Amino acid sequence: MLGNCGLLKNYWYVAAKSDEVSGKKPIRRMILAVPLVLWRSKNREIAVMLDRCNHRNAPLSEGKIIDDCVVCPYHGWTYNPDGQCVNIPSEGPEQHRIPNKKVQSFPVKEQYGLIWVWMGDDIAPDKELFSMPKWNEKGWKNYYMVTRFSNNVTDLIENFMDVPHTVYVHKGWFRDRKQICIKTQVERTGDSVLVSYDQPNDSIGFSSWIVNPKKLPLKHTDNFYMPNVTRVDYVYGEEERAFIITSTCTPVRPFETIVYTLISYKLGWLNPLAKLFLPAYTKKVIDQDVWIMDIHGKNIQHFKTQDYKSTQVDTMHLYIESLRNWAESGGVGKEPQPIKKEMEFWI
Repeated sequence: MLGNCGLLKNYWYVAAKSDEVSGKKPIRRMILAVPLVLWRSKNREIAVMLDRCNHRNAPLSEGKIIDDCVVCPYHGWTYNPDGQCVNIPSEGPEQHRIPNKKVQSFPVKEQYGLIWVWMGDDIAPDKELFSMPKWNEKGWKNYYMVTRFSNNVTDLIENFMDVPHTVYVHKGWFRDRKQICIKTQVERTGDSVLVSYDQPNDSIGFSSWIVNPKKLPLKHTDNFYMPNVTRVDYVYGEEERAFIITSTCTPVRPFETIVYTLISYKLGWLNPLAKLFLPAYTKKVIDQDVWIMDIHGKNIQHFKTQDYKSTQVDTMHLYIESLRNWAESGGVGKEPQPIKKEMEFWI
């Protein structure tokens, strides 16, 4: 596991997009520093196991799929989707010599175009998948972006929900400095941090002339859901137009995270046109976050500290850290309590 992750392992994490897993070749993924092998059976079911043959520890992901089983590339030991060894070629017909010890398998679900793996090896899944918003819903269009970041989950989540950085990291692309004061409400629940902004006349990037040509009032919310999901909503009017960015972060190793971002948009008759330019636009913005998170992560590792100095603008970040730190500790100490706070900041 990724260091001492405590209760953070007891969640569903995205291992891959659905179209990345086939019955032709197994693939390797790493979650919480645990190597996994994934493949798809003939009936389209997904199998997920520890990427390690019991025989000599060779990676099963480098092997083949034969009759819905994964075959080790080293000596041909063959495992079914439950992790049970069903064939050892060197033993010939002496199948009674096959050891009973299984390769560890993991609960898996496929939904919203993603493959989700339950990493809590000591308890059965007791949580639902995060519902990816507006997935294939009428009037909405969606696409995924998969991005590798050189930073940790907590700092990435805070970055995705951080408004002040947008006027510097994304200047000219997402938001420019306007010297306006924004009133904000921040609420921490037992498993989320919910942020709403009083900024009905704000605009983001291209929104003034494409997303919001009628100058409808804007409702902007940034929400965090334990342990690793952010949802950023820009809704115009009574949802006549909207733009939602939902990111689920998969921790690979310390300071390595893969983020699966669902871009959902509702632009009316502009939907067909939007799919021509939105992917390039959102990639540019995310690449800017990749850059700032890379240099930020390198500095954390160099100075070996995350001794941050915060002001009231960072309230949402402190709430996020309190929830994740408590879970990472294994639930030791006082559990963060629900709280609401009003604040303001300038952009």
